[in-house]
Amino acid sequence: MARNEQLVRQHKVLEILERSRFGRSLEEIRDDLIEELGLSSLHTRTLRRDLEALQSAGIDVDSHATQRGRIWKLGPMARKTVKIPATASELIALSLSRDLLYPLAGTQFWHGIESFWSKIKEELPDSVWSHYEKYRQTLFVRGMPNKAYDRHHGMLKSIHRSILEHRVVQIEYQPPGKDKTRRMIEPYAVVFYQSSLYIIAADQNIAQGEENRIRHWKLDRFVKAVALDQWFQKPEEFNLEEHLGQSAGIFAAGKAKNYRIKVSAKAAPWVLEDPWHPQQEMKAQKDGSIVITLNAAHDLEIIPRVLALGGEAEVLSPISCRRAISEMIKQMSRKYRDG
Repeated sequence: MARNEQLVRQHKVLEILERSRFGRSLEEIRDDLIEELGLSSLHTRTLRRDLEALQSAGIDVDSHATQRGRIWKLGPMARKTVKIPATASELIALSLSRDLLYPLAGTQFWHGIESFWSKIKEELPDSVWSHYEKYRQTLFVRGMPNKAYDRHHGMLKSIHRSILEHRVVQIEYQPPGKDKTRRMIEPYAVVFYQSSLYIIAADQNIAQGEENRIRHWKLDRFVKAVALDQWFQKPEEFNLEEHLGQSAGIFAAGKAKNYRIKVSAKAAPWVLEDPWHPQQEMKAQKDGSIVITLNAAHDLEIIPRVLALGGEAEVLSPISCRRAISEMIKQMSRKYRDG
């Protein structure tokens, strides 16, 4: 059995029973599980053990004899809701968070956010809601792109299930300007970065231990994703937080490079206001400028930031990045020469 498979199955059983007012038979629950989890088969003995495990955990699940046979359903204690009081200030904080996560619209994450928001709205007194609405008119969230993941909803569900069950996923992937390719990936996690979703996954076409085997696949470029009846073993030494902390952006690389950038005294306050990386080091110079030292997986995580500062910033190292910027400037100069 794949790791976490039983836990995922039991969680799905609870979801099925939660939406069933009159209960479900073992066979009906089994059929729902096979369809929703993409299983090839499931024995009712296994399902009965899952239900007994839920009961042992203290969840109010019971079976009853009915005219249509023995059915399983949640008892009143399992459906008991907990009322959460909220102040106008807490509502404002929650609604701002909701706005920031709007690019997740169309995913199961957004459905959960909207469901929770609706429940809170129904429970609040009119006076609290009125105060919130007045204050919210003075506070806005801007700069969020007009995008959503509605068409990726099914693929994201398959990927999320595969992460929990350690299943191999077959994908069709098409980066901009390139042909569509079919790949086999081992998904580890989903990352939300600058309003886009990325799947952190190993590429099965690259052998274990080789550099760049773990890649960051942008969900926007997925054409298709199918969970297979194949399982993988996630490396015990892999730590997602450490993996992502190696770089200033979302690019993936076997080994991050060290960058040193000099920023003039004029532009230094802008960089101090908006750091490029939580682990960056900044050293003040006698002339008021600063030298930033940080790691990044790719030159393109650094170059746009440097170019945005124009002549007020200069990459000191590595030399390969200096050469790349030099070539870009030459090309830009030729384009704008007539101007």
